[in-house]
Amino acid sequence: MPQRRSHVAPSAAQTELAAALAALRESLEAPTEFPAEVLAEAAASEATSPTLDLRDIPFATLDPRGSRDLDQAFHLERRESGYTVRYAIADVPGFVAPGGAVDAEARRRGQTLYAADGTIPLHPKVLSEDRASLLADVDRPALVWTFTLDVAGVVEGFRLERALIRSRAQLDYVSTQAALDRGEDSPAALLPEIGALRIEQEKLRGGASLNLPDEEVVRGVDGTYAIERRNPLPVEEWNAQLSLMTGMAAASLMIEAGIGILRTMPQPDEKSFDAFRHQTEALGRPWATGRYGDYLRELDRADPMTLPILEAAASLFRGAGYVTFDGSVPPDTEQAAIAAPYAHATAPLRRLVDRWALEICLAVSEKRRVPGWVRESLADLPALMQESGQRASRLDSATINCVEAALLTPLVGSTVDATVIEIRGERATVQLAEPAVTASAPVPGDAVPGAVVRLRVVRVDIARGEIEFTL
Repeated sequence: MPQRRSHVAPSAAQTELAAALAALRESLEAPTEFPAEVLAEAAASEATSPTLDLRDIPFATLDPRGSRDLDQAFHLERRESGYTVRYAIADVPGFVAPGGAVDAEARRRGQTLYAADGTIPLHPKVLSEDRASLLADVDRPALVWTFTLDVAGVVEGFRLERALIRSRAQLDYVSTQAALDRGEDSPAALLPEIGALRIEQEKLRGGASLNLPDEEVVRGVDGTYAIERRNPLPVEEWNAQLSLMTGMAAASLMIEAGIGILRTMPQPDEKSFDAFRHQTEALGRPWATGRYGDYLRELDRADPMTLPILEAAASLFRGAGYVTFDGSVPPDTEQAAIAAPYAHATAPLRRLVDRWALEICLAVSEKRRVPGWVRESLADLPALMQESGQRASRLDSATINCVEAALLTPLVGSTVDATVIEIRGERATVQLAEPAVTASAPVPGDAVPGAVVRLRVVRVDIARGEIEFTL
């Protein structure tokens, strides 16, 4: 889908939108301010002393422009028989005292929430955006995974160590992609090569990626809100492969040790596969043979039918959850889309569960007992993550609904063209080109996915995030 930016110009609708977004925060009952004791403990916390000094290795980070909560840093180098990949993770376990005020508050929050008018962080910013963040040109403690890969990108071995590092560069996706396209030297110069090999390994495993266009509400310097939609850049997909590789390594360590927490997802059932096949046929791009991951990888991003297909494929990527174990490994450990056991272990600044996974992996790597507090609280994590995940999902969808309603306020009474993405009964999910809005609307009885329909905007309610159309 072509990149486009729709915004709400300064107006009464903009004022109403700001009030709606503020009310949305309150309705979530999400903690926003940190208690004084949490801030004091975070400010006074001292990281666990690293046992290894890796400051001579030129790590770099790669994140959206302007990010401050930097969870990961990488260093890539070629060796005679393949590659060495070092992947450093912010040492949040070294800063957060088990049973302390920061720990308790993090369990209450579960994950960082990203609202249109600012973030609601998991940890106080003195940690998440400063002392624990892998910012450039400062010494930072980190948990460093070192992987050896063969010429095909297969992991031959890995280790995990607590170390002191110093990132040399804070890269962003857009600039890094442009530099790579121009053939310029960059700390990420090997990322396309290694990323492509890891994508090929994903294909050989039978894995699948659902790379839907990003949809983000942003606020400009003039105070106006906008919805940005864009396809992920190749560099984002290559970078994601480093995180996936690390998550699979973490899962293997925990399974071997008989204790851990995995991110699992069941294989789609035949009913879901059949429904998806019918949808691809209706869109004129039938999935006839082969694995669904291969089919999705081969879709042409320039094809207007690709977005409806990806939306339909979302039904194959459902049922993800967390499973914990201590002593007996569960029979179903696989994350179906990855086609391997997998754990969340690369974003501890922003996600609660990663701290437990890292604590377990470090203990196993150092051949010592897993801390008692980890064992005692492990079973609580799935519920905590489910609650915070639902809160994040409600915030995301409600925020976009409010902004989309504001975008269409000037068009009440007007007609617009919309592309049908998915049909459910007499209604459909439709995509407007300008302003960039996805909504539910009535469609003619003969409408099919991919068709363009003419709609009239009848009513909008910014506070409720509601849009009403008629044919």
